[in-house]
Amino acid sequence: MDTATRAAAAANVLASLTNPPSALISPHRPSPTLSFAAKRNHTTTTLCSTKPNIGSTNNNNNSNTNENPTLEPHSPPPISSQFSTNPSNPSSPISSLSTTGLVFDLGAEQSSWDCREIGRPVVKRFVSDDEERWYMWYYGSSSVDGGRDSIGIAASSNGIHWERGRGAVRSSGDAGMVMSCSKDWWAFDVESIRPSEVVVMSSAKVRSSTAVYWLYYTGYSSEKVVVCEAHKALISNPDRGSVGGEDYGCVLRSLPGLAISQDGRHWARIEGEHHSGALFDVGSKSNKEWDSLFVASPQVVFHTSGDLRMYYHSFDEQTGLFSIGIARSRDGIRWVKLGKIDFVGSPSSREGCFDEFGGLNANVVRKGKDGEYVMAYEGVGVNGERSIGLAVSSDGLGDWRRYGEGPVLKPDQCSSDGDRWDGCGVGSPCLVQMDGQPNDEWRLYYRGVGKGGRSGIGMAVSVCEGGEIGSFQRWTGFHL
Repeated sequence: MDTATRAAAAANVLASLTNPPSALISPHRPSPTLSFAAKRNHTTTTLCSTKPNIGSTNNNNNSNTNENPTLEPHSPPPISSQFSTNPSNPSSPISSLSTTGLVFDLGAEQSSWDCREIGRPVVKRFVSDDEERWYMWYYGSSSVDGGRDSIGIAASSNGIHWERGRGAVRSSGDAGMVMSCSKDWWAFDVESIRPSEVVVMSSAKVRSSTAVYWLYYTGYSSEKVVVCEAHKALISNPDRGSVGGEDYGCVLRSLPGLAISQDGRHWARIEGEHHSGALFDVGSKSNKEWDSLFVASPQVVFHTSGDLRMYYHSFDEQTGLFSIGIARSRDGIRWVKLGKIDFVGSPSSREGCFDEFGGLNANVVRKGKDGEYVMAYEGVGVNGERSIGLAVSSDGLGDWRRYGEGPVLKPDQCSSDGDRWDGCGVGSPCLVQMDGQPNDEWRLYYRGVGKGGRSGIGMAVSVCEGGEIGSFQRWTGFHL
């Protein structure tokens, strides 16, 4: 499908999503209009070429993309700040497991779509003259539908206390599940889907009267990837959090996907150039490319008009490490790979480091004051332990430097009151810069894993000192 046809299809779907018909409401039964093209029977192709010069700012690498499409960040489209009180979709209270740092627990009812597992928070804060709105997209699963991950939305007025729903959303005022796996057998996202980033943009390619939400997500297929025995103890894709559990060594092929929405709840998939509908393919295994196993967590940052950067991760079998890579795009749809990140000043030996086996689930933000890029990432240490580290870069491309050699947040294992909810691992970080706060406060939302692999979403806070981000402390309550 060419770009013009894809754009026209996107416009038609967006028009229908303004007043979505019932067929589009339930993610369990995707409307045929959500797929922008019929399955193409051809061999695997990719629009991404591997470029060795990761630090180059020359846009010639993007010569295959359309010239200078207008891409601009925007304030969010209107979204109701009051959630429906429909009795079939009530808010679920945080359970009695709540403790230091935990702000969002599993769904409390067995019928909840997210009662089994939650994680990968994507948190956005929007401030206007008369209100402050917070939205969190996250994945969840239950015992229904084979335990497949779906994507949902929760909302808050302060980023601490969240309204949620136990089922699929029914209107633009609901919280709950907003997107589930594809039902098309050929699609790349039939087994699980997890959010990575939500960007609010307008584009000449997607004709709409307002800006729209662009959801970049990881889609997992049913294809199992063969991993050498030496690495099975480290890898699970999707990652279920319980290190060494029954899911470890099970690696599903995953690829990056894109969906768009006018209300953050009713999503239309944008079919990429890959035959499965994904934005691009894994690297070549025969050429021993570092990302040949899978592509996961495609987090996108708007740099300037016509210049978007995607940070994603894979597992490099040649080095035995998780690695983070970069791709660039002019239109947010077609991407050019630039290679993987090598942190400047890395120790000659990684032995004993919190990220001894690499980093994954990167979250990159651009600081408002000086334009510096900050990356929070999940480091994999000895025995697979997960902690969160920081890195900084002046341009977001090639000069990434670790922020110290230790993590900024570790599993909470030092406790006098027994096992903690995040005592086995912390990861999937999401940074939020609190613009307008006098102390340059940053919030770090993250997935925590406790005993038995139980998961939750937590928050830690850092106050900048002399313009630098300090260590993060788990949230313990409001201090007056």
